[in-house]
Amino acid sequence: MHIGILQTGTSPDAMRPVHGDYSDLFERLLAGRGLTFSTFDVEHMHFPEGPEACEGWLITGSRHGAYEDHPFIAPLEDLIRAIYAANVPLVGICFGHQIIAKALGGKVEKYAGGWAVGPQQYDFAGRPVTLNAWHQDQVTVLPEGAEVCGSNDFCANAALLYGDRAYTVQAHPEHTPEFFVDLAKARRGIVPDAVLDPALARRDTPLDDIYLADQIARFFTERTLA
Repeated sequence: MHIGILQTGTSPDAMRPVHGDYSDLFERLLAGRGLTFSTFDVEHMHFPEGPEACEGWLITGSRHGAYEDHPFIAPLEDLIRAIYAANVPLVGICFGHQIIAKALGGKVEKYAGGWAVGPQQYDFAGRPVTLNAWHQDQVTVLPEGAEVCGSNDFCANAALLYGDRAYTVQAHPEHTPEFFVDLAKARRGIVPDAVLDPALARRDTPLDDIYLADQIARFFTERTLA
């Protein structure tokens, strides 16, 4: 199955030679599951011709806010609505989670409670799931048709399922512990030390990235999480 990665940001320059770019992180996360990939750098206005250009779509994280005014935001929202209307499976991670909700009528805001950084535990339909997070923005109002399928006390709308059309997650299953540590070094000063240092102390917490990778692949190929 051919998946189009809609890349909405880039890894920090110093990290790219070691970890690759955002698209590389997802290709590694989803390797061995019968998926092939093409990347479209939509942050720099390189868009696919339309929803049918690939058999499924994945929107990456970004340093940008979904509510900010950047040239790529409006055409990306148009593409999201077109993909959704064409019933082509769509997955969004972090910024992808947020921009899909916004494009479909929800609301994204900078969360008053601050940052979620590093390993976080979520409730996914009764299953505890631990993933690395890196966000201050959250989906605060759900669009019509979105069902919460993952949450915790800090992030009520941490994963959303839109029937068989879209599946989105606020956390970063593609962030390995090594990537998280290097990102923390690169972004120190943006995230308060009082948040960052305890998160780094939890850096070796076992993650459920394989579980999320399986869920994403199953959603693409079977249009379900079950």
